[in-house]
Amino acid sequence: MTFDPQTIAPQVWQGGGYVLSTDRRLVDTDRILRFLNDESYWGQTMTRDRLQRALDASLPMVIHDAAGDFAGFGRVVTDYATFAYLRDVFVLNGHRGRGLATWLAVVIRTHPELAQVANWLLFTRDAQGVYEKAGFRPVPYPDGYMKVPPAT
Repeated sequence: MTFDPQTIAPQVWQGGGYVLSTDRRLVDTDRILRFLNDESYWGQTMTRDRLQRALDASLPMVIHDAAGDFAGFGRVVTDYATFAYLRDVFVLNGHRGRGLATWLAVVIRTHPELAQVANWLLFTRDAQGVYEKAGFRPVPYPDGYMKVPPAT
C-alpha cells in the first residue's frame, strides 16, 4: 500500500477562541507569501511558485480566530515516519502575545499521522522561548549539522 500525504484527513484543534487546522483548502497562499516577503527574516526571496511547491510537499497548519480571520500559519516538512521539520511559523500582529505559535508547535505533534515521528527540528533566530514551551530544546551537537548554502 502506498502512502499519499495528499489524502491525509484534515485535523482541527480549538482553543482560546482560535481554530488550528491542517485543511489545505484554508491555506491563503497570497497572505502567506506577503508575510514571508515583507515581514519575515527568512522568506524575503520566496516566490509564489516556490511557496506553492513547498506547500504541496508539506503539511500546512492555518490558524483562524473565531470570526474566521487568518491569524497565523506554519508547516511541517516530514516523511511522516521518522523526521519532521517545523518551519515558516508566524502569527499576524493583531494576534500575537496569545501563545498561538507555541500552541501550534505543541498540537501539531498530536496529529495522528505524525505520532511515530521521534525527530522534530526547527530553526529560529529569535523565538527560542516560544518553542521551549512546546518541548523543543537546543540540538546537542550543533557543530555536527551541515547545510549547502544557497547559490549566489
